[in-house]
Amino acid sequence: MKYLSFLVFLLLIACEKPLPPKELLVSHVNPFIGTDGKGKTYPGASAPFGMVQLSPDNGRNGWDWISGYFYPDSVIAGFSHLHLTGTGAGDLYDISFLPTSGPLQKARLDTISSRATVYSAFSHKRETAKPGYYQVYLEDYQVDVQLTATPRSGLQYYQFEGADNKVRLHLGYARNWDGVTDSYIEVLNDTTIVGYRFSDGWAKQQQVYFTTIFSQPFQAVTLSEKGKVVPQDSLSGKDLLAIFDFGKTPEIMVKTGLSTVSIAGAQANLSAEQDGFDFEGVRQNTQNQWEAQLQKVRIQASADNKTQFYTAFYHSMLAPTLLSDTDGRYRGTGNNIFRNPEGDRYCTFSLWDTYRAQHPWLSIVHSERVPDMLQSLMDFYEESGQLPVWSMAGKETNMMIGYHAVPVLADALLKGFPMDTAAVFEAMKASAMQDDFGLQNYKELGYVPFEDRSWNVSLTMEYAFDDWCIAQVAQLLGEESDYQYFSDRAQNFQNHWDEESGFFRAKSKVGEFKSGFDPLAYHPEDYCEANAWQYLWYTPQAVESLVDLTGGTAAFEQKLDQMFELEQAAGETPVWISGYIGQYVHGNEPSHHVPYLYQFVGAPEKTQRRIRQIMDELYATSPDGLAGNEDCGQMSAWYLFSALGFYPVNPADGKYVLGSPEVERAEIQLPNGKTFQIIAENQSATHQLVKSVKLNNEELDGFYITHEQIMQGGTLVFEMKE
Repeated sequence: MKYLSFLVFLLLIACEKPLPPKELLVSHVNPFIGTDGKGKTYPGASAPFGMVQLSPDNGRNGWDWISGYFYPDSVIAGFSHLHLTGTGAGDLYDISFLPTSGPLQKARLDTISSRATVYSAFSHKRETAKPGYYQVYLEDYQVDVQLTATPRSGLQYYQFEGADNKVRLHLGYARNWDGVTDSYIEVLNDTTIVGYRFSDGWAKQQQVYFTTIFSQPFQAVTLSEKGKVVPQDSLSGKDLLAIFDFGKTPEIMVKTGLSTVSIAGAQANLSAEQDGFDFEGVRQNTQNQWEAQLQKVRIQASADNKTQFYTAFYHSMLAPTLLSDTDGRYRGTGNNIFRNPEGDRYCTFSLWDTYRAQHPWLSIVHSERVPDMLQSLMDFYEESGQLPVWSMAGKETNMMIGYHAVPVLADALLKGFPMDTAAVFEAMKASAMQDDFGLQNYKELGYVPFEDRSWNVSLTMEYAFDDWCIAQVAQLLGEESDYQYFSDRAQNFQNHWDEESGFFRAKSKVGEFKSGFDPLAYHPEDYCEANAWQYLWYTPQAVESLVDLTGGTAAFEQKLDQMFELEQAAGETPVWISGYIGQYVHGNEPSHHVPYLYQFVGAPEKTQRRIRQIMDELYATSPDGLAGNEDCGQMSAWYLFSALGFYPVNPADGKYVLGSPEVERAEIQLPNGKTFQIIAENQSATHQLVKSVKLNNEELDGFYITHEQIMQGGTLVFEMKE
């Protein structure tokens, strides 16, 4: 008994042992991770959740240049102020500057005009990126460029070695889906210019206003439209270029404020966030903002895992992005101006991706921002009559499927975030009861028939999950008839089940399964960016029902095994299908919860092995270290949760299913002043299995922990084994 007591004493000491003294966590972030391969991230400067993403563009079109920058490239065509992080659609690239000195290098015709793209060669050997900071040396012009940003403005610092120094502002610069519809520039004096750039792309009717101030006066300015020089101080058109001549001036700083509202809004934002020209001060202040956010989760892990973790943490804070000005005004749907006087308005909601793990992560680590983000979803509803599907620049893109603002709102509401519950419930029902996007047949037949829309199987299955979320809110409000109605709809996924094949299949309006079925093939007409294997498991609201459909626990486990072991069919696959382990595709979101499903049938060790395999093989510290599109934080949120040892399989039920932690220790600073610690005893590459899990020194009952348990603070101890 004394020996046992001594062991308990040692365990308590181990649990209470503090993490090492605070270190500078930004030093572990590598913004180049994801800029190669499938990640589609950008390396430039931004503040946490900032409106501005000041980053280099290579000047090319194509899938690899979705974010403007692709690591294998060797040229830079400019530094623009807006970018998307890890999406599958190329848009933004607004307000693009390029410093030059001497003869211009030109190549490749511009997509808008006949003017050849001006560029400079560069080398990764003379390139640096850190949170809130980017630097590169332009070899052809012998200019060192440094970038930093505040939430609503960018600051560039050019150091020239030549004597014929110019700065180009190309408002006509456009790539991929982006196209200028109108732009304007006005020279106010020899240091200040203002203007706007309007464009259509993924989102229509985008409007960006800017104010730019140079630290030194320019000696001359040339304005042109479609290559034709116009001798005046202001100009409008679709392809505007302004060239500012600084002669022998060796150093120039360029600060630019943005706004979706007006030039005056951009001026006010710039004045509020940058006083004078202090590059190092702005850079340090933004780095401090990043450091404060990263300090919310301190971990003890290997050097590689620290880099993976804190880079993922960094990526998880690049979206959603700030939309409102310092006075609360913003441009929303219908190009109308709105104002939120009590908080920040956010946009860039990649909801088909981020509802799965990104938003549950925010609810733990950034709960102080969550109310404004929730209100932003509701503001969109008030402005347009529908909750957003995939919104950017204050507009709806209608990209992807489902009405996944619903689980984000439901999850937060059920976790106790303050909201007008009745208003939220009405907004949810407005999305669910519309007739567009296959919902009319879904309501009448209980599924979306293949004659109606592409992605029909996926639509039904994702609508069913969203409906489950609505049912939970109805139950909370005591709305019994709505609870029953949406609970019934939450079972609609079963209407696609084919007992003979053992998969969810496309159905006709008269209830017949579509012919020519192959579960290995990618049928974009039936499944959204996936095949039948990957959508087989999409019933997070009803895993037990899926177990029954597949023939019970043994059959379910066997089919999971088969998914991870069955090789891809011969032939090409879509570009968004990547990160293979058999039929499991980690590079795309529908598969993200699947490894955790073994827990539901009593096979936790298989969850643990697969989770560690995914972290080991499909995340790395190299530029191609992401197995798929970052998708505004979802790819990184999966890693953050999994590295800590748990994951939200159902992202709206407040439960986190246990896995196998990759960190040795972690400490989450909770907003209520409490801390939640995670300790993985004996965790290593050879000790990936979990022998036991204790929460606050008591054996955990079940295979999950709850959001409430985390937010109460405490210690979660995994005892690891071989």
